[in-house]
Amino acid sequence: MGLIELCEKYFKTSNLYEVLGITEKATDKEVKKAYHKLSLKVHPDRVDENEKLEATEKFKVLGSIHTILSDPNKRALYDETKSVDDDDYNVIVDRDWTIYWRMLFKKITDEDIKAYEKEYVGSEQEKNDLKVAYLSGKGDMDYICDQVQFARSDQESRIRGILSGMIENGEIPPYKIFTNEPARKRKRRWAKENREAKEAEELKNELGLGSGCLFTENNSLELMIKQKQQSRAQQMDSFIDDLAAKYGGDKKATKRKAAPKTETKSKRKK
Repeated sequence: MGLIELCEKYFKTSNLYEVLGITEKATDKEVKKAYHKLSLKVHPDRVDENEKLEATEKFKVLGSIHTILSDPNKRALYDETKSVDDDDYNVIVDRDWTIYWRMLFKKITDEDIKAYEKEYVGSEQEKNDLKVAYLSGKGDMDYICDQVQFARSDQESRIRGILSGMIENGEIPPYKIFTNEPARKRKRRWAKENREAKEAEELKNELGLGSGCLFTENNSLELMIKQKQQSRAQQMDSFIDDLAAKYGGDKKATKRKAAPKTETKSKRKK
């Protein structure tokens, strides 16, 4: 069975772009990110035992699609003909796609998270995320801190300044819960953050995730979230997707000790 037929079988479409959920105008970076996000859902190491067989086949199909859409010549040919050379596909279908995947998406270190935080904090993306969280949570700082990346207690003064500026400019309404937040509510939030920091450290030790642990798609941080805060697992997946797509493929990465604060905030919501 050829690649197009397998796409129809497993993903109900013969269009390679539709399988990944992107358009033909997608950039190389967008192709890689879409492949990573979808491949995580069917990665043989991330599914139940009774789903492994089908997941493995889907994983092969997605890898094959990525090799085509990430190659300028193969992609141009597919765009023109909407067909795939099955002889070529039969050659690559038997490769070890797990190795291929790991070459594309390296493990995420604490250094990567710090670099991402440095770029994110103060950016337009952060401001937009704060605005969306503020409106969705109607000014509730507990909600904002849960939804926005790196919104720790040591960042609250800066975050409040950004949102207060938006209120002054008329971008967002002045919800009373934000403008006059009770001191006891703020103290409860800070206590919760400190408690989660302690829980994260204790759980890391219980799981044997020592100082050299790395943050991977199915490693320490996600495991902590799924065990302690199941409802936030999808947020963690999204955060890891962004990091892996952004920093994937760097072979110079070295192990770093995970900083408790960064790890904790990742555990809380990302």
